[in-house]
Amino acid sequence: MDASDSRRSLVVPEASIREACGETPLPELGLIEQVWETEPIPKTEIADRAAEAFGSLPLDDVPDGGEVALGVGSRGIANLGTIVSGVVRAAHERGYEPFVFPAMGSHGGATAEGQREMLADLGVDESTVGCEIRASMDVVEVGRTTERDVAVVADANAAAADAIVPINRIKPHTDFDGTVESGLSKMLVIGMGKQRGAKIAHDWAMDWSLRNMIPEITERLLADLPVVGGVAILEDQRDETTLLEGVPPSAFLDREAELLERAYEIMPKIPFDEIDVLVLDAQGKDISGQGMDTNVIGRRPFSIQEPEPTTPEIKRIYTRSLTRTTHGNAMGMGSADFVHAALLDEIDMPTSLINALTAVTTRGVRIPPAVETDRAGLVAALSTIGIVGPDEVRLLRAADTMHLQRLYASPTLVEAARERDDLRVVEEPSPIEFESGDFAAPSPHLIE
Repeated sequence: MDASDSRRSLVVPEASIREACGETPLPELGLIEQVWETEPIPKTEIADRAAEAFGSLPLDDVPDGGEVALGVGSRGIANLGTIVSGVVRAAHERGYEPFVFPAMGSHGGATAEGQREMLADLGVDESTVGCEIRASMDVVEVGRTTERDVAVVADANAAAADAIVPINRIKPHTDFDGTVESGLSKMLVIGMGKQRGAKIAHDWAMDWSLRNMIPEITERLLADLPVVGGVAILEDQRDETTLLEGVPPSAFLDREAELLERAYEIMPKIPFDEIDVLVLDAQGKDISGQGMDTNVIGRRPFSIQEPEPTTPEIKRIYTRSLTRTTHGNAMGMGSADFVHAALLDEIDMPTSLINALTAVTTRGVRIPPAVETDRAGLVAALSTIGIVGPDEVRLLRAADTMHLQRLYASPTLVEAARERDDLRVVEEPSPIEFESGDFAAPSPHLIE
């Protein structure tokens, strides 16, 4: 039996689900939209604004012709290629020799080629950004922490450069809460540390929380390496670039903490606190480090010394697929209650497990029950939430945890949306249509 046959043997046929669950009426679905007021940077200005952010950094000590290492990660950041190319252009104009290095820990299967491919999928390659990409998993030890004597490591190419500039989005992290979470500091500590640094950090997080570790190691890296600052990115609810700012080393932790507060305010969320069934069309590392953003789904079952978010409360999650850019990395699928057979087919288990071992979150790659069709997924989810009829059930279908402006919603949620200024009803509820058992309607964010 080959791998595909073995995985298929785990898929439960729709007929078996329906026989076990009996008659399970499905709700109609309408389309609702969150009303957001945003002020994104015009796309024509993004490259220039990125260049200005880089130019605002303290660069006086970088020698003429000096090498500037630009750290770029594996997240699906809007306009990432344009932002990086703007920074590269500004570095060239100042007479420097910039290069990009992958700052993504163990992602890409913990291989240099895998990380290079992930960057390319995100729009960052040598032809698009205008500089060399130096992908390597080699690290050097640059110091040790004072109290715990923990090794502090960094990408060897970056450590040898004349200047280091991480380029990253500031946002709430999926695994922990702190003054700094996902952003410039985490990129230095875990992303730039490659697989070894990420493993060290997550191992020590078992009894030294990431919220305390990341600031302390960041300060050590700022002291021991030529980090001249970072380019911070904020995205609005529509995942559009709303801020680009150069953050100097002297204000690294303080300014990142301020930007994190703003990121919490504008991050997209599910507009209801209580949901019976959430259907997600996709998950992936480009969407969130845990595939599904734990701050959105209210589940953090594999965190280290961290409580779960208090809202929303979701009884069942059904996930349909992996994104193409995640390259088979199914980290976080363990948060789902059911998955579609298509997701099972797309898993690259070595890549997923390496990520889980590095992050010490092995429960994240546990495989949930796999169903043959979307109809089977709905029946399985709806039949395990208690006695709730199709007119009362609170069901949402979203593209993923990043794209949440438009949502398919069951009738009771459509009615609730009519009473709220922050929601708009786009389409009235109608029966769910299937093609060979799968949803006929496209993902909600694709509806014009």
